[in-house]
Amino acid sequence: MSKNISWGGRFQKGPEEAVAAYTESESFDRALYAHDIAGSQAHARMMARQQVLSTAEAETLCRGLEQVKAEIESGAFQWQPALEDVHMNIEARLTEIVGDVGKKLHTGRSRNDQVCLSFRLFVSDRLREWQKLTKKLCAMYVRRAEEHQQALMPGCTHMQPAQPVSLAQHLLAYAWMFKRDAERMADCEKRVRISPLGAAALAGTTYPFDPASVAEDLGMFGVFDNSMDAVADRDFLMEALFVASTTMMHLSRCCEEIIYWANPAFGFVKLPDGYATGSSIMPQKKNPDVAELMRGKVGRVYGSLMAMMTIMKGLPLTYNRDLQEDKEPFLDADKTLSTSLQLMEGMLGELVFVTERMRAACKAGFLNATELADYLVGKGVPFRQAHHITGAAVALAEQEGKGLEELSLAQLQHIDARIEDDVYTVLQYETAVQRRETRGGTGPCSVKKQLADLHSWLA
Repeated sequence: MSKNISWGGRFQKGPEEAVAAYTESESFDRALYAHDIAGSQAHARMMARQQVLSTAEAETLCRGLEQVKAEIESGAFQWQPALEDVHMNIEARLTEIVGDVGKKLHTGRSRNDQVCLSFRLFVSDRLREWQKLTKKLCAMYVRRAEEHQQALMPGCTHMQPAQPVSLAQHLLAYAWMFKRDAERMADCEKRVRISPLGAAALAGTTYPFDPASVAEDLGMFGVFDNSMDAVADRDFLMEALFVASTTMMHLSRCCEEIIYWANPAFGFVKLPDGYATGSSIMPQKKNPDVAELMRGKVGRVYGSLMAMMTIMKGLPLTYNRDLQEDKEPFLDADKTLSTSLQLMEGMLGELVFVTERMRAACKAGFLNATELADYLVGKGVPFRQAHHITGAAVALAEQEGKGLEELSLAQLQHIDARIEDDVYTVLQYETAVQRRETRGGTGPCSVKKQLADLHSWLA
């Protein structure tokens, strides 16, 4: 039960062994080592500019911190759980390297603003990595859409066949979702990459610090406006977790479709071997386990967001030790999202689309019924009446086990005499797709514009 070097002055003994194990965080917050070192170096340089330290002292501290970083990255660094966290582990080793000048590094700052600075930098950098991965996935959707501009498939509402669309249009729907996800990540970073250094424990500092210069040194977008808010809130983290949750939700929707499309009852896709598994008892099985696990892992990321919202809901100002629980949920969510984005890109790149099955499925469910209704409207029939007439035609086709396009002209004219033989061109699935050239529609020109717009954004 040794005293803690950072706060043990007034204590006769250190914490019980079980307490020390319960309260330590270095086992997971060591992931922030590079960001803590960068923040400390910026702090030292700023103190030299403000003449709180000499230039020589600041240079010594920065060199010593570089050595600590090299030791961590080489695996030579000896982590000490008794020092509680990554920050004190680094400071203790720095002092061993540079001597008493190492004890000056913490001048004018608290672990409260130090921790928050390191974590904001870490979350910001992960948001940038998420953006890269999300844009790569978006680009893969664009690539696969370009390959399948002519392929037709059933578009669904309520999971029931609705209208024919191009496979490209379907894939581009996801591309636009991931574009928005990447944009949310970029927008979120504007509020994450704000420097809290100078807020100290909660009330600010008496030293003549220049927080703006630290923010500029670290490539941050600004500084805190209120010292208590700076160390007390984690809304930046919850926003990042919300962005991660939304992106995982979009991934899960992709997975859901891959899972049922791979079922032979649909047969719309063939799973790549590298992204599927077999059965221990049924040799014919090819299971979409990657898609299923990704769909399941959404709950982990949602859980991380809910954990942080629960932690924050009752905290009085300012810092409370509850906030130590902010790291693990984010680290887990980060690993889950980053890995999922990479795996989805790989799986989508190797997925085989069985376009002939998709085209054949258009015949089931009367996907050209809306075309018949629109055709009648073109003949001057009010839409509600055209809707009723088309419903009667669908009922007849269903009774005879045919598609609408397979009914004879005599049968159609028996339902409504205004139907002529030009209706068969309208009832072609290709025609239905080609006619929908309004903005964002499934028509070929609209799809090409979507592809061009996405290429422009990706570039």
